[in-house]
Amino acid sequence: MAETEGRLVPAANRYVPSQPFWDGAREGRLMLQMCLDTGRFQHPPHPLSVYTGSQNVEWRQVSGLGSIYAVTVVRVPGPGLAGRLPLIVATVELVEGVRLIANIIDSAAESVRIGAAVELAWDHLGDGTPYPAFRTLAQGVADAQD
Repeated sequence: MAETEGRLVPAANRYVPSQPFWDGAREGRLMLQMCLDTGRFQHPPHPLSVYTGSQNVEWRQVSGLGSIYAVTVVRVPGPGLAGRLPLIVATVELVEGVRLIANIIDSAAESVRIGAAVELAWDHLGDGTPYPAFRTLAQGVADAQD
């Protein structure tokens, strides 16, 4: 398990309502906001729909399946990175159409490529709080949904 010392837990509800995200994480579910007017997910959370400006948003569970849209590998030591290098950081596009920036864990840095299929995994912050991460899949996303 990666060292988690120094990995701070963001405060829930500091800037926008985010408690459903953290509650879902504790239950092993990835929860994101959906604009009910458009049927589209949004992340990071906002008090209003980023698509329509309405307050007609609610939290829903997403599949946790997607693909790597962009990726970089951090190899230079820095604060909070002890025992975590190389650290694979990716923009993951979920099958629901929303993109998140997340770590790729349990995968060799050399094998992580743009377009690779990924599934939800859980990393942990400094106090043990689960935080969404992803791992690469041997098969494609379409195969993983079946």
